[in-house]
Amino acid sequence: MDPDVERLLRDAMRERRISLRKALNEAVRAGLLREKHERTPRFVQKSFPLGEAQGFRWDKAAAIADAMEDEELRRKLSLRK
Repeated sequence: MDPDVERLLRDAMRERRISLRKALNEAVRAGLLREKHERTPRFVQKSFPLGEAQGFRWDKAAAIADAMEDEELRRKLSLRK
């Protein structure tokens, strides 16, 4: 048992004057019931139409960005001469 959990259980035992067994059972029961009743809503990604295709291949975006960066580096290096 983790030290922080043990401390919480011991605090509950002292405050409510109950045994370790009862404190542990109540804590587990409360956690499982809360998890069962308070599930977070499922995340749904919203999407929006981007208009008609512009002739750009998004699956090649990284390669195009690399080529543009290489071109810019060549330009900057040529200015140093």
